[in-house]
Amino acid sequence: MRPRIRDVSDKLRPNRASFDDGETKFHRKHLPPLRTMFGRWRKWTVLVAAIWIQASTGTNFDFSAYSSHLKSVLGISQVRLNYLAVASDLGKAFGWSSGIALGYFPLSVVLFAAAAMGFVGYGVQWLVITNIITLPYSLVFLCCLLAGLSICWFNTACFILCIRHFPNNRALALSLTVSFNGISAALYSLAFNAINPSSSNLYLLLNSLVPLVVSFAALYPVLTKPSLDHTPDNESRRHDSHVFTILNVLAVMTSFHLLLSSSSTSSARLHFFGAVVLLVFPLCAPLIVYARDYFLPVINHRSNHESAGYVMLNIDELKSQKTSLSSKTGYEHMGTAKEGNIVRLGDEHSFRLLISRLEFWLYYIAYFCGGTIGLVYSNNLGQIAQSLGQSSTTLVTIYSSFSFFGRLLSAAPDFMHKRFRVTRTGWFAIALLPTPIAFFLLVVSSSQQTALQTATALIGLSSGFIFAAAVSITSDLFGPNSVGVNHNILITNIPIGSLLYGYIAASIYEANASPEITPIVSDSIVCIGRDCYFKTFVFWGCLSILGVVSSLSLYIRTKPVYHRLEQDQVSLTSSYKDLDPL
Repeated sequence: MRPRIRDVSDKLRPNRASFDDGETKFHRKHLPPLRTMFGRWRKWTVLVAAIWIQASTGTNFDFSAYSSHLKSVLGISQVRLNYLAVASDLGKAFGWSSGIALGYFPLSVVLFAAAAMGFVGYGVQWLVITNIITLPYSLVFLCCLLAGLSICWFNTACFILCIRHFPNNRALALSLTVSFNGISAALYSLAFNAINPSSSNLYLLLNSLVPLVVSFAALYPVLTKPSLDHTPDNESRRHDSHVFTILNVLAVMTSFHLLLSSSSTSSARLHFFGAVVLLVFPLCAPLIVYARDYFLPVINHRSNHESAGYVMLNIDELKSQKTSLSSKTGYEHMGTAKEGNIVRLGDEHSFRLLISRLEFWLYYIAYFCGGTIGLVYSNNLGQIAQSLGQSSTTLVTIYSSFSFFGRLLSAAPDFMHKRFRVTRTGWFAIALLPTPIAFFLLVVSSSQQTALQTATALIGLSSGFIFAAAVSITSDLFGPNSVGVNHNILITNIPIGSLLYGYIAASIYEANASPEITPIVSDSIVCIGRDCYFKTFVFWGCLSILGVVSSLSLYIRTKPVYHRLEQDQVSLTSSYKDLDPL
């Protein structure tokens, strides 16, 4: 469609929908054509579908809710139970296979392949834990591996949806959808309490069926073709920023609802219904913005327009701007993959170049000694709660809810950049601070219920931020086009850490089990008391300090790079103003 060319007569034509009142000018906006509204609404249904998928597929976070029951049914030791948790995390090491599949199959096929893997992986475990069938330990291990792989395929499908349909708001779309992955455990805990709170094997049945049902519900948005207009006008940008604001507010409301529901004594079914309504309501967010624009006059429209929206460090947009400007003014793009010892933002890194970077290994160690420890802690919540006489369901809900908060906060660099001049890597370092505080709080007073819940909340908050922010940081430092491969290389630390940290924790757990008071069924050993995880908390606390130090080093080394990008954006903006003053 050819763009409409505005002339001077447009500026002189009176606006019948506006009126003057003193010095303040009000504008009542006309609703856009119905076809335009429907097209924009379809774009947002894609984001809502990605939210539904993420909210239903964080199934690895509820492992601790049924792990004790699974351990008892299989008659295995704590070390062998840890290997099952490692198998679920090991599926992430094969996440690259989803990228290869996308090269040969449409996105909908990849989505349903992920649903099929989760259906089989968790469904077979449910048959085992309910004693319907009996399988050897090796096949249960493979089922856990398949279930973990399905999560990676789901994540890849959601990432592609966000990148295709929101190229100019990619960071916001990714941070919002990834955030909902953190509430899966809380949602399933709420459903568990609403349906049958006496049977922990219900978690496995929900893990198997719900993602499959959600995949069918999300099929129509997934099949929606992305808009060909990747350079939206100012009006649509303002509209998008307001919709993102509403969606983030709804996300916070959802998290508070789940958190309060875990401590409420009222009807669990009513709370579960409320959570479902909050997940469906985002479909109305674009319509709310249209209604607001039409029924409420916009005061000082120009200043409102200029202040609306988020401030983002969009690498793809910066590169396209540089290319466009180069054709007009001869501006030369001097970015290379290496300038001294500092990684340039947005430069593409091959595998060989990636592993030769000091910044990558600082990043790897910070993640390994931060987010990965938090994930292993969540895998052990069932045994931690059991050893201290606490409710595992409550701890899982607290961890899940605060992990969701942390994921939402990962968008802070995008919408708080003007107020706080902190880079993404700086926020990453700040996010790691609660982890050592939480573990040393557990060392001092782990037997107290309040201390245990507070520490769990801090660890969930910290690890949630890290999980969500890592995708954008990887894109910033090592190139947006290579983020799929490079991020999968980064998260290889998760299965490694799950194996190492989990094995150490399991060994200390079994070493402190007293034969006089510990019931033994086959190889299954239950440890009761504060000593079961005391040394583990000390070890994890010391390692998390190493993660904080590594993240601070990364922040110091990358701060000049972010500053250089800001200068590039300022120079590009001023150049465009000189070229097109209108």
